[in-house]
Order: sequence, then C-alpha cells, then structure tokens
Amino acid sequence: MAAKTLAVAAEPNLAPRTAAQLLVDLQTATLDGLSGTVVERADLGLPAIPLLTGDQSAKLTSLVSGKHTLRVWYSGPDKARVSLLGTQGQSDIIHNGNDTWVWDSQAKEAQHFTGKPGESEGGAKPSPTDLPKSPQEAADLALKAIDPTTQVSTGTSAKIAGRDAYELVLRPRDTSSLVGEVRLAIDAKEKLPLRVQVLPRGTANPAFEVAFTSVNFARPDSAEFSFNPPAGTKVTEGNSDEKADQAKQQMQQNGKAADKPKTAVIGTGWASVLVLRNSNGASGAASDDEKKAQDAISQLPTGNGGRTFNSKLVSVLFTDDGRVLIGSVTPERLVQVAADPAAALK
Repeated sequence: MAAKTLAVAAEPNLAPRTAAQLLVDLQTATLDGLSGTVVERADLGLPAIPLLTGDQSAKLTSLVSGKHTLRVWYSGPDKARVSLLGTQGQSDIIHNGNDTWVWDSQAKEAQHFTGKPGESEGGAKPSPTDLPKSPQEAADLALKAIDPTTQVSTGTSAKIAGRDAYELVLRPRDTSSLVGEVRLAIDAKEKLPLRVQVLPRGTANPAFEVAFTSVNFARPDSAEFSFNPPAGTKVTEGNSDEKADQAKQQMQQNGKAADKPKTAVIGTGWASVLVLRNSNGASGAASDDEKKAQDAISQLPTGNGGRTFNSKLVSVLFTDDGRVLIGSVTPERLVQVAADPAAALK
C-alpha cells in the first residue's frame, strides 16, 4: 500500500529564500528548548516481522514500519526525552545529566546507564534503532550526506504544526542511489526542521516521514526529565564496572577477543556501501539469535554471488564468501562493490 503524507494546511506566503540561505539557517540555528508531538511513518518495504511492525506499538524497534506517535522534550544537551506511545504502553529514553534511562512500561523493565553515552567500552547505547525519532535527527543525517553528488533546491512552503515553513530539497545525482529526494520543512521563524520526508527514486510518496503535529519552543519543566521506576519495575544497570569486567572475561574465555568484525566503507555520499566480515568466522556454538538470523538469510533469493534482500531504501547482499554489503543503493551497485579489491576485507 502506498504511503500517505502527513496532512498539512495550504501553502503560506513567505518571503523568498534561496537554497543556500536555508542551508545556512539549518546549520546556524540554535535550539534552547522544545516540546511537542511527533508522528513517524515508515513504509520501507520490509517483511512483516511481528517484532518490527505494527501501528502504534510501544516497542522502539517497531519504528521501522507503520505509523507511530512520539512525545519529545528537549532542554539543552544534558536534558532530553523521547516517549513512544502505544496502545498498550509506552517506551521512553530519558537523558538527564549523567543519567540515561530506557523504560518499557509494558514489560515493566528499565535500564539505567551512567556517564555520557559512548564514554567507555561498556557505555550506554540506549537507542535500539537508528531510525530518527525527530525531525532534527533526520535533518542532521540528511545534511551529513551533502557533497558535490547532491543537488540542492527549494520546494514549496507549507504550514506544519500550525507554523509556516520553507522547504529544502536534496536530490542525489548518482542514479545508483535508491533515494530520489529528501525534503526538509524548516520553521520560518526558528529555522529548525519541522518535517523530513525521504522519497525513493521514481516515486512521489515518502517511504519514511517524521514530522511535528504540535510543537512549543519554550523550555520544558525540569520535572519532565526526572524518572523514578514505578513499583514492580525490573531495573538493570547497563554499564556497571562489574558487568563490563564480566563481559570482557567471558569474551576472553570464549576466544572471541580477536573476533571483532572487519569493516570498510566503499564509495562516498549517497552511493556509499558498508562492507562487513568477521575476522575468523564464528568461533564456538552459535547463539539462538545467530541461528535465527542464519535461517532467515538462507530463505533469501540467490544470485550474483550471494543472497540478496532489497527494500525501497536499502539493499543487502550476503556473499558466498561470508561478507555482508549494505547500502541505500541498487542491488547492481552492491554486486559492483563486492568485486572491488578494497571490499575483500582480507
């Protein structure tokens, strides 16, 4: 079923601004605080896996498919909160100073991390999915892709969440990219993104869209960033020194200390491809999750030296020699990269 765009009001009459001016606006805007409601819709063409799909699920992993409503609060780099609202519960990521909580109300479980995410080997990794959960996150990712391979232009103005917005359009020049264009709606006053849409090449409907339906640019109350686990919640310390030491010892005992995956990125910009390979293959018995993954891969169609999976915005090639190639590119581009000596990972 084709994705539908989020409804917006009639086009407002705004003073003209060039694409270059809008880029400067995005890159120089400052955000003191905000709160609001965000609707995220993903129609990536993924298979119907119960864990990953279902409208209004409260599982953060479900963001890869369907329509979802989130509440967001931001009060500077040390205070942020995202709450995914579902019909049977909610999931929250709360960052307040040196504390980060990941809470699942339905499972009655919470993980607590201390320190800045990524500070140490056992650092917090609170987000189980890399899909953007706000227009700002999505815009940041899109702007990182701008290089000479990107055509930048302006689109039509819009009224989003009751606010006037300009539109900036990014189009990959490389025809091997599955992305046709990325549309960023930028608040005419605050210069911050209100909506981001990603359209596959050759289609008029976004495969991914994240947009505010209501937004307030005042700083939220500090109470929004305080979290006390409700009674009956199972709390796990996510990065205690003791757990980090235990994990390290376990890796050494299993002989996996040198089993870190080799990786390489071939190409630049929209046509870049990530290549992965384990340095010495699987050592020891495979876990249940690994066995499930292997079973799923074995069901994929074969050809071009491996098994392939293709969606509207992502292609994956599992080669017969044990590599995995991933990119927002055509399957033909993956086959081309697989033959590149730089992607051999030997």
